[in-house]
Amino acid sequence: MFSSCWIKTIRHISVSPRILRFYSSDSPFFKVEVVSSERKVQAKKSVAPRFEKKHRQKISDYLKQMATPEIEAQLAPLRAAVKEYGDLIRDLKAKKAPKIDIDKAVVELKARKRRLEETEIALAPKEASFDRLKLEDLLKRRFFYDQSFAIYGGVTGLYDFGPMGCSLKANMLQEWRKHFILEEGMLEVDCTSLTPEPVLKASGHVDRFADWMVKDVKNGECFRADHLIKNSIEKLMNDKKVSAEMKKDGEDALARLEGFDDKDMHEVITRFKFKSPITGNDLTEPIAFNLMFPTQIGPTGDFKAFLRPETAQGIFVNFKRLLEFNQGKLPFAAAQIGLGFRNEISPRQGLIRVREFTMCEIEHFVDPEDKSFPKFAKIADQKLVLFSACNQLDGAPAREVAIGEAVANKTVANETLGYYMARCHQFLMKVGVDGRRLRFRQHLSNEMAHYAQDCWDAEILTSYGWIECVGNADRACYDLQQHFKATNVKLVAEKKLPQPIDVNVVEAQANMALLGKSFKKDSKKIQTALQQLTSEQVTALEEELLSKQIYNLDINGENYPLTPDLLNIKKYSKKLHVQEITPSVIEPSYGIGRIMYALLEHSFRQREGDEQRTFLAFKPLVAPIKCSILPISANETLVPVMEAVKEELARYELSYKVDDSSGTIGRRYARTDEIGIPFGITVDFDSDKTTPHTVTIRHAETMSQIRLPISELGRLISDLVAGRQQWSDAEAKWPKFEANAE
Repeated sequence: MFSSCWIKTIRHISVSPRILRFYSSDSPFFKVEVVSSERKVQAKKSVAPRFEKKHRQKISDYLKQMATPEIEAQLAPLRAAVKEYGDLIRDLKAKKAPKIDIDKAVVELKARKRRLEETEIALAPKEASFDRLKLEDLLKRRFFYDQSFAIYGGVTGLYDFGPMGCSLKANMLQEWRKHFILEEGMLEVDCTSLTPEPVLKASGHVDRFADWMVKDVKNGECFRADHLIKNSIEKLMNDKKVSAEMKKDGEDALARLEGFDDKDMHEVITRFKFKSPITGNDLTEPIAFNLMFPTQIGPTGDFKAFLRPETAQGIFVNFKRLLEFNQGKLPFAAAQIGLGFRNEISPRQGLIRVREFTMCEIEHFVDPEDKSFPKFAKIADQKLVLFSACNQLDGAPAREVAIGEAVANKTVANETLGYYMARCHQFLMKVGVDGRRLRFRQHLSNEMAHYAQDCWDAEILTSYGWIECVGNADRACYDLQQHFKATNVKLVAEKKLPQPIDVNVVEAQANMALLGKSFKKDSKKIQTALQQLTSEQVTALEEELLSKQIYNLDINGENYPLTPDLLNIKKYSKKLHVQEITPSVIEPSYGIGRIMYALLEHSFRQREGDEQRTFLAFKPLVAPIKCSILPISANETLVPVMEAVKEELARYELSYKVDDSSGTIGRRYARTDEIGIPFGITVDFDSDKTTPHTVTIRHAETMSQIRLPISELGRLISDLVAGRQQWSDAEAKWPKFEANAE
């Protein structure tokens, strides 16, 4: 009936005639339709893209970091078997063995690798094959965030948040404020982003807040040295041509990278012959680059300032006022939510490394000799995954430990630090971070700030690797002492003594009449400086006056020569009931952008059997929009029901989005699922017929639905959002609604 050339043409384009259907139409020509059988479709779906070579490597890398002990027990012998034959082949080649022996060994090596890969694929969780490109496409298409000034070509490290990203961020901040400031009774402040140079000079930022940078010797392009080394070594580790000895050297360099100075980095770059990752050109020696954005205050340009690199200094310089507000009592905590600015050398990882970012910081002021915490017993049994300094140095994996045990054996320095680590874990879990991809890594001694007594970073595993998202540090008394030295303003608290004590006091009292004649307007400043001298300093002053008849008083770099007639040395005893102490500071510091990105990755899903249908499964607590309202039809009879639904949601302050477009209900569900709306409220023709009116609620993650009266709608969704109920509780209470296949 058909020309044989038709069949030949069809075979030429690789379509089997067995799945063709020929049918007639009104035209004089026959049409050809390709018919895929159910078996054919099923076979196509079974070939998941995550099993391609790069995805197999990604799964393998993921399991090396995240395998549970049970999974590792199955993989370890297979990895050992692969290594055994890899070593054998290298040995055969070194001994110049016959080619046939080497070929046999290669065949066996490939077979062992195949068994390892198949086992890894079978055991790997879904997140191991996470596709970042699909997530980035979704986030850009639905405008969660995008590069700032994109129509002008964009600026790296700067991002604008769209409606969904802005709402998600606001919900996270709202929960942070509730979780810490309200529940812990903290004092909240909001300080300026412009910071005078002397403040940051005292804190050490002007001299030491820098990263090491290398440049392409030909085009001048800049790279952060530690990132270049890390990325280059990771690339080297995946290169089969690189020797095992060199890979071992690379592993050692990575382990010590956090503590490297410029000389160490230059030695590694030179030894491994690392080049520019873009051009392949040689690189300069590492040079220090200060990360702060300089500016000036006022029209003359003489008042130098910076955009703050952290919010903490605003709290430290206001310590006296905060202590007064807290009625002079320790301990207390102050918190601030605000922007920080860092002029990153080469920001290339989206929200992970940016130049302007939102920080949430807490400064908990405590007696240096008593860092216990009143509520520590409530969280002592909470388990955290701790990657201690000892684990890192010994090459041992992180382990899950009760925080009470970690504090008791001094793995974590004190109760207050341990308490904030536990509360940090609770917050991250509450907003939707996957607990299996969360750990606390202790700073090694060579990477910890010189003044810090202990520091633990909350790290979250993303497709970029382990990312530091929260720093929990015991900063000791450093910051308050530095600002005291710079200003001569005492930043101390008073501690009541168990028993009064007698102390000998030595004071330098200014003769203001003579001092005023000699130094005029500076006399008050000199008097204040003399009052702030310690007894030891006054004794030294007295000795110098006796021996030299002059004492040079230094105030912020200015010298004031004092003679014996300008002051009197007074000595007496007094009974002390309180003791002055400089508080220690425990500082949890949260990078909201980094947590937000990790949350986006951990919330990204693909529908079973339809990998092209992606969506975001946010916790209802932080979801940008809590509900969608979807009328089944544009029929006017449904309008009153829609209005009743809106009023009910408004009563409970629940955000919603109406989608009354002409698409099918399944397509509209998919659109709202994609942007992370957890609950879909459908108004159908049964809604208008029932008294009282009813609607269905669909849970986006499970796609299951229930029907309930509108009068119960607001309370239920409010409870689901707040976590007072789970979706399973709602399913148990209300009748299930069987919808048509989406």
